[in-house]
Amino acid sequence: MLDYDVKILTAFAMTFDANGEPFNQWLLNNGYPELAALSDAIKGSKLAFQWLVKNKYYHFAAFDSILDDSKDARFWLKKYNYQILIYLADAVRQDINAINYFKKNNLDIYIFIAKKIEIYLD
Repeated sequence: MLDYDVKILTAFAMTFDANGEPFNQWLLNNGYPELAALSDAIKGSKLAFQWLVKNKYYHFAAFDSILDDSKDARFWLKKYNYQILIYLADAVRQDINAINYFKKNNLDIYIFIAKKIEIYLD
């Protein structure tokens, strides 16, 4: 996730709003189908989850699973050094350590993403 420009990450976060479909389409049509699929997977699409796996975005599939409390996904993300996605999942759950990590490292966009996902999932 650190490789994406803030503008792209902002568009990803906006996909979780009630009027988020145009952002999802923008991601899809501008070279970020993995983020569009991740958004759809988080929203419950099994097809999107399968697309992530089929196209080898295993880290995003694991991130979706960790949001559903998969301990195996958390272990996999840790094993393959996707700590940022673990922090993001924890921030979705309002974990203060994860939020402080983002603040300390000037990664406020991830707090924004976490809040959007949290609101959507509630």
